[in-house]
Amino acid sequence: IIDMIEKEDPVISEEEAAQYDRQIRLWGLEAQKRLRGSRVLLVGLGGLGAEVAKNLILAGVKGLTLLDHEQVSEESCRAQFLVPVTAQGQNRAQASLERAQNLNPMVEVHADSDKVEDKPDDFFLQFDAVCLTGCSRDLMVRVDQLCSQHSIKVFCGDVYGYYGYMFCNLGQEYNYVEEKPKIVKPTGGSDGPEAKKAKVDPNETTMVKKTASFCTLKEALEVDWTSEKAKASLKRTPVDYFLLHVLLKFRTDKGRDPDPQCFAEDSQLLRQIRDDVLEALAVSGGLLNDDFISYCFSEMSPVCAVVGGVLGQEVVKALSQRDAPHRNLFFFDGRKGNGVVDYFGPN
Repeated sequence: IIDMIEKEDPVISEEEAAQYDRQIRLWGLEAQKRLRGSRVLLVGLGGLGAEVAKNLILAGVKGLTLLDHEQVSEESCRAQFLVPVTAQGQNRAQASLERAQNLNPMVEVHADSDKVEDKPDDFFLQFDAVCLTGCSRDLMVRVDQLCSQHSIKVFCGDVYGYYGYMFCNLGQEYNYVEEKPKIVKPTGGSDGPEAKKAKVDPNETTMVKKTASFCTLKEALEVDWTSEKAKASLKRTPVDYFLLHVLLKFRTDKGRDPDPQCFAEDSQLLRQIRDDVLEALAVSGGLLNDDFISYCFSEMSPVCAVVGGVLGQEVVKALSQRDAPHRNLFFFDGRKGNGVVDYFGPN
């Protein structure tokens, strides 16, 4: 039920056992073996990408490919700690390579300066998981549909000012194990109400096999808000979901994210896009007030740290098939300091 890792069983060397000692105690040897048999593609080396790269390299995947065609700018240095300050004008993936590799010599880290849009389908098929940051909605939908047909796990994430999100698609039937406290069955013989109750033994745990089902990004973004069921759930729906639609549309229309250099112009555009998006989704225009506008400019490093921590953790959980995954969208609001997980999809 738990997927086989590469044909030969990756044996963990003494050196690796020492390096990964703390996490092997945390999630077990089997999970670590699965991790170190996995190859991951990370697209986009902004502030969020740097956090995810660090977390995956330290966790000990087999290989990580950093794909980014952009050049290092003053803006991208601010929230991105893998790029040296002297690297302005260089390719972001190449400039991040040295510090990334130094984090853990046991992981094969590669830099690729091609444009992700130019990559053929078969490029993505060499990976066990693909993580997309800073990409357009069209590209994310295309890669997600391709990967889900080939059982490759897909993650998407972005940080916009104080806001951040993460999406994952682990396939229609994702199997994992979860550690649960062991329930001790009552022994026969004694009578009275106490004897009937099963007791939870806090010192003993047991592994429970579970299955979860995920949908594609296209389905998660194309919820029909006119259906009675969706209308009824609207009150419980995080407004961050609609904010994500607005910010993805801004990126589609402008080919970039809201820029502090064009604050007045971009604020006006965000207001317009907000109105158009909410109208197109057939939900009330009052759902998302103007308040969000001044808080979604540029990547803020503390928000990158939180979202990158969650995103990295979810990739590790999915590759090691250990513990319950976030299904299927996680939103972080740095103004409130809270995160929320919610499922969006056909059902």
